[in-house]
Amino acid sequence: MKLWEKGIPTDKQIDLFTVGNDRELDLILAKHDVTGNIAQAKMLAKIGLITNQECEDLLGALAEIQEDIKAGNFTIEDSFEDVHSKVEYLLTQKVGDAGKKIHTARSRNDQVLVDMNLYLKEEVLQLKQQVKSLFDLLMTSAEKYQNVLLPGYTHLQIAMPSSFGMWFSAYAESLIDDMSMLNAALKVVDQNPLGSAAGYGSSFPIDRTFTTKEMGFSTLKYNSVAAQMSRGKSEKTVSFAMASVAGTLSKFAYDVCLYMSQNFDFIGLPANLTTGSSIMPHKKNPDVFELIRGKCNKIQSLPYELTLITNNLPSGYHRDLQLLKEGVFPAIQNLKACLDIAIFSIPDIKVKENILEDKKYDYLFTVDTLNEMVSAGIPFRDAYKEVALQIEAGNYKSPKATKHTHEGSINNLCLAEIKEKMKSSY
Repeated sequence: MKLWEKGIPTDKQIDLFTVGNDRELDLILAKHDVTGNIAQAKMLAKIGLITNQECEDLLGALAEIQEDIKAGNFTIEDSFEDVHSKVEYLLTQKVGDAGKKIHTARSRNDQVLVDMNLYLKEEVLQLKQQVKSLFDLLMTSAEKYQNVLLPGYTHLQIAMPSSFGMWFSAYAESLIDDMSMLNAALKVVDQNPLGSAAGYGSSFPIDRTFTTKEMGFSTLKYNSVAAQMSRGKSEKTVSFAMASVAGTLSKFAYDVCLYMSQNFDFIGLPANLTTGSSIMPHKKNPDVFELIRGKCNKIQSLPYELTLITNNLPSGYHRDLQLLKEGVFPAIQNLKACLDIAIFSIPDIKVKENILEDKKYDYLFTVDTLNEMVSAGIPFRDAYKEVALQIEAGNYKSPKATKHTHEGSINNLCLAEIKEKMKSSY
């Protein structure tokens, strides 16, 4: 059942160790493997290595396999090493010798490269859609609450006045940077490696431009060795983009947990988005956002995991690369789940108004007082000392008002400009 079988049996313990959980993970790649096989069959017919009838037979059989995959009926039994072996076996069962010809001018090395690039491309496009949905949601909240003041902190000490509009739109604009990372990752994986075979090309007159168009890649990875070396680099590039998104989500989730605590009391969550305690009847815990934080922090470790697997490998294929799937696949699903639950939960965040009426927030406006004095002609350092003395003497009177006009300040959030920036980045 192995594509490399030569009639010499392999020890069962070796099989178990080398295959690992690849069969289970390869189920995720199955539909992409069929896509690659369809392009391969058409290309082999185009250059005359199989007949048009054989091509038709293969395409019909591949369509049947694809339907089984969509219906959830496709499996990879223990007798098969991976998805490639199972698909080729099914093709041979269905169409005979034509199935045995599908692997002509190809290796499992470029097969898995194709599968991974198609998979990563599809997932990155989905992540982009989710990030855009989260951006839109945050911008809606920013517009809704742009005039509701919020204490700003540095060093976890009261600093300067902010607003919920500034807070929500800060995370929205941060997502634009994450979108740029996803775009870069998409450009890396949107290249066709098929035809690089085991990493050194083929003596058959294959048409790689044809398969590039058939599979919807933007370009091909021209150099066969470069194509092989992209295994690991593609996954790592996507992981860095995912870590960027996860970093933004994790920080936002931490803010939600902090702001919801009674010591801050800036926001609230409805009961259906919180959990309780087994012994403390008053507890309403932000578990959803704590898990977003934890899962996203774990995702941020992925680039380093992939780096450690790949950083000391020379050019060419090595079996170490099989281990990349174990980290990448679940991380992608976890990030998508975190984005989904954030999009689900954020509309129910209850913003508290009149927070700044608490006297402890009077010092938020010391810089505004200082700047008004400077605008009246007092040198900055003298004004600074005067306000400091007022604070020490306990007679500082807060204006509790802001007059910020520059782009991106509390009274000029530039929400329209931020939306336009995302539009051009998406």
